[in-house]
Amino acid sequence: MGKGGQNKTSSKLAKLQTEELRKWAFQYGIDKSDKMDRSTLESELYPYADGIVDRRRQHIPNLPLAKPKFTLKTIRDAIPAHCFKRDLGLSMIHLLKDLAEIAVFAWLATQIHTLPSKFDLPEWVVYIAWPIYWYAQGCVMTGVWVMAHECGHQAFSDYEWINNIVGTIFHSLLLVPYHPWRITHGRHHNNTGSCDHDEVFAPSRRVDWKDEALRDTAFGNLWGIFLMLTVGWWPGYLLFNATGPAKYKGKNVSHLSPTAVFIDPKDYWLVVQSDIALFACFAALFYSIYTYGIIATGAYYIIPEMIVNLHLVLITYLQHTDVYMPHFRNAEWNWLRGAICTIDRQYGFFGLWDRTLHHITDTHVCHHLFSTMPFYHALEATPHIKRVLGEYYKKDDTPIPYAVYRAFNCCQFVEDTGDTVFYKNKK
Repeated sequence: MGKGGQNKTSSKLAKLQTEELRKWAFQYGIDKSDKMDRSTLESELYPYADGIVDRRRQHIPNLPLAKPKFTLKTIRDAIPAHCFKRDLGLSMIHLLKDLAEIAVFAWLATQIHTLPSKFDLPEWVVYIAWPIYWYAQGCVMTGVWVMAHECGHQAFSDYEWINNIVGTIFHSLLLVPYHPWRITHGRHHNNTGSCDHDEVFAPSRRVDWKDEALRDTAFGNLWGIFLMLTVGWWPGYLLFNATGPAKYKGKNVSHLSPTAVFIDPKDYWLVVQSDIALFACFAALFYSIYTYGIIATGAYYIIPEMIVNLHLVLITYLQHTDVYMPHFRNAEWNWLRGAICTIDRQYGFFGLWDRTLHHITDTHVCHHLFSTMPFYHALEATPHIKRVLGEYYKKDDTPIPYAVYRAFNCCQFVEDTGDTVFYKNKK
């Protein structure tokens, strides 16, 4: 970034009072900021400037840098005991409801070509109806993915064998290897907020950050977001562990491999089992393409499945990535501190989107603190959690398209050193 760009960004900070700059410097953990002159303050805050002046996050301060005084037990004791109870019957009802909705949408899709003749509509209405079907079906299918996700956390029921059977079936149908995903996702929960050990969207370090000139342009950011949302899950994450920690660099990181670096020897045959189920579903998909053609199979299943993949990457990314969220190293990191590096977000449509996805989006703080709590109790538990966490609880109502652009633009890398770091977007 040239000098002109730095002056432009600094001019944004120039609109803020010096004392306000000091408050921001304190929130970002900049040492001796109380003794800095204004010019030095602007220089130190320059890499964070776009996030600081963003009008949509003015009411959201950074996550406090002081270690929290509450404990996990403090939080748990504040939640009604029944919220931790799992109900197999209720979980099955939610799953069956999703499957029924998928069947209804699929049947409705078979009627799309009849819309012009049945309702005296113009022929082009079918080109509107198909995208509506794709997204609606993709949302409900994402809800099924969330139910299998509940199984992976043993939140679906009290019975591990039922959880793993249901999880294997429905993750496989959505082209996810259940046990490898379950294992790495568990590692993500165990290491959230860690620069060195988080399994997904681990922050890039300055030393690894190349001269990404395009990332300073709107086109570059939009192209990067497009790639993240289209190929970030398949093949990005499942085959190449894209956005995984640097410690895995150069090692076997395929979720399909029973000898991947993150798979313990004891789990070898669980991976093989998951691969068999996954490849059976791929075989069924290829048979469908052979029998019905790529266009029909793509319209009814493949495109909605791509919407599922888009949702998985988008939701995971925004749950832990934004300008006010730190990462930790060494003694500054602990499990509780990492777990609260999580953001609750509402995705709109008057709450319909969040309900369809079983509230994985707007109760995610609760989920990271108590991952075995079933989703249907998380809404009730969240206000109790919020009261205990206080300023450590983060909820962001920024519209999702704007939020993902802000995060992608402003959250590019962290410094190579330092035990508490925030994302930067300027060198």
